[in-house]
Amino acid sequence: MAACGSTDAPAPPANVPVKAPELDQPAQPTPPQNAQEAAASKLDRALAGEWRSDTNKARDQYRHPKQTLEFFGVKPTDTVIEITPGAGWYTEVLAPFLKDSGHLIAAVAADSSSDYAKSSNEAYRALLQKDAAAFGEVGLVEFDPKAPVLGPAGSADSVLTFRNVHNWAMSGTAPAMFKAFFEVLKPGGTLGVADHRAAADAQFDKVKDSGYLPQDYVIKLATDAGFQLVAQSEINANPADTKDHPKGVWTLPPTFAMGEQDHAKYQAIGESDRMTLKFVKPAGDGIFKTKD
Repeated sequence: MAACGSTDAPAPPANVPVKAPELDQPAQPTPPQNAQEAAASKLDRALAGEWRSDTNKARDQYRHPKQTLEFFGVKPTDTVIEITPGAGWYTEVLAPFLKDSGHLIAAVAADSSSDYAKSSNEAYRALLQKDAAAFGEVGLVEFDPKAPVLGPAGSADSVLTFRNVHNWAMSGTAPAMFKAFFEVLKPGGTLGVADHRAAADAQFDKVKDSGYLPQDYVIKLATDAGFQLVAQSEINANPADTKDHPKGVWTLPPTFAMGEQDHAKYQAIGESDRMTLKFVKPAGDGIFKTKD
């Protein structure tokens, strides 16, 4: 029998393992990037991609793709519709950025709408096929420019259009396009617009064939369709652009419509002065009606 007052601890019950002393823990691993940092890193990789030609990369100084997409708030998990992507300059950035977690859909004028649309779409499809490993599955939607439908209603997080509004303004289809943007976006979704900006006092009827548009005109197109303007940026501004060129905006790079005439002068100006506008479809759009 143990002596009274003994302080010896009782032996552990049989078959119960004794916990080994903890070893020193290693230093905490580097914390993961937050979502914003991860998106920025992914965008940097897309911009540096070998599928982008040196010529296209050289235009980053004028088009500021990273700053522009960050301004629009595009996330790698988004469903994004790029409107009439042309030769795919922005597609080469957006498709790899969205490949793993999001979805890029290119909306193009139907092949049957014009010979230009048909040839442009053929070249674009060839680009998607050539760089499929980098781009992943890019959706393709053809629309009637006079009565555009861009996908199921409320299906997109973002609609982006780069240097296209002036074309729709000249053809008279701009209001229909903006209504289609509104329809396809989710409530709370974003419309990002970049286009050539006319002088502050310019009148639409006098400049519409120049490729430049009054900023107020573009804003009204969007607000008439139901959007709210939430931000505007000078990311793509060019104060050297006088906007009074012999062949409009196409006088400047990359088109150089004047050929070799005054080529150095227009090269020194650079690409056009551009508005960069961010609109949102109101989140409470369950009862919201667009204007006729």
